[in-house]
Amino acid sequence: MNVIFLTIGRIREIASRGIYTDLMRKFRDEGHNVYIVTPYERQFTLPTSLSKIDKVHVLGVRSLNLQKTNVVEKGIGTILLEFQYKKAIKKYLNHVSFDLILYSTPPITFTNVVRFLKRKNPNATSYLLLKDIFPQNAVDLGMFSKSSILYRYFRNKEINLYRNSDYIGCMSPANVAYVLEHNKYLSSEHIEVAPNSIELTDRVIDFDREGIRQKYNLPNSKPIFIYGGNLGRPQGIDFFIECLDKNKLRNDCHFVIVGNGTEYHKIEHWYKTNRPKNVSLFARLSKENYDLLVQSCDVGLIFLDHRFTIPNYPSRLLSYLEYGMPVIAATDVHTDIGSIAEKNGYGYWCESNSTNDFTTCINRYVNHPNSIKEMGKRGFQFLLNNYLVVNTYQSIISHVARI
Repeated sequence: MNVIFLTIGRIREIASRGIYTDLMRKFRDEGHNVYIVTPYERQFTLPTSLSKIDKVHVLGVRSLNLQKTNVVEKGIGTILLEFQYKKAIKKYLNHVSFDLILYSTPPITFTNVVRFLKRKNPNATSYLLLKDIFPQNAVDLGMFSKSSILYRYFRNKEINLYRNSDYIGCMSPANVAYVLEHNKYLSSEHIEVAPNSIELTDRVIDFDREGIRQKYNLPNSKPIFIYGGNLGRPQGIDFFIECLDKNKLRNDCHFVIVGNGTEYHKIEHWYKTNRPKNVSLFARLSKENYDLLVQSCDVGLIFLDHRFTIPNYPSRLLSYLEYGMPVIAATDVHTDIGSIAEKNGYGYWCESNSTNDFTTCINRYVNHPNSIKEMGKRGFQFLLNNYLVVNTYQSIISHVARI
């Protein structure tokens, strides 16, 4: 098949690990012709161009800055993106007939591109990988109200994108239920679970765990809880800081934070002000060093703002499970990431508005350190059964008429 994938993510090649690059490699390795359309943000000064890397076609489209920029440029850039993508596809890929049109959210502004591709390829299957439910998530975080012009504009975009999607793959059962409940015009036959997934690499079983801990000045004799990833508004950083503050005098465990984002400065300010001995903060690590550090820790932390009414499902869970680590999910009550972890015995959940409940989850691991390894094994097995890239690939490919 000829497969086109529209994404807002920065993809220059597909050798690196990630939920999208892993999936694209799977399509390539199954013998399909893969075309990826990705933004070339103006900060990188790259012109729109088509290249072939690792047997995959990459159409980089020059755009405004979409990441690590101000809200105004990001908003305008996101709105302009579908026009820019459509123009670039017409110029560089007009000769290609596509059998499968794949695209992910964010953003929800790909509607006109999808519509154009479907008109040009009437037999193609369109499949949305729903990773972000917008604009409701922005309403939940107080960015604008449901009565605003912005909400009505983006909600209309969302509805049209769903209507133009033959199938919608959601991250979890709660996601499926939410989409159906709030979009009555959709049929349940066209919505399914197609989870965040990864290609499993050879796990480093025998590595210098103590040496890595020593490298980062971490204790060898205490459980280490790690948070890795984006530090932005969706993660409820204020509550995260409250949890750290409540536990900053403990000497029976250690906390590691690795990440960056719009709210990083808040944690950095708290860290510099308090100088807690049981917390280590790292702004950025290479992927290789980050993976080794994660493997050297014991329990993974997941945070989501308690105001969310949509069921988010952070992909950082995958790296924790891959390295045999149980989790603590401090989230809103609507997502099922915590309930799935508890049901399958690889983690604990608490609502992200009670530092006492979070501390209780910490205590359950600290007081029963032998449970950490066993729960980590259950998490790894759950990953093998549910979150490998082959699962998502099979979900998508089963709907394509011409294989």
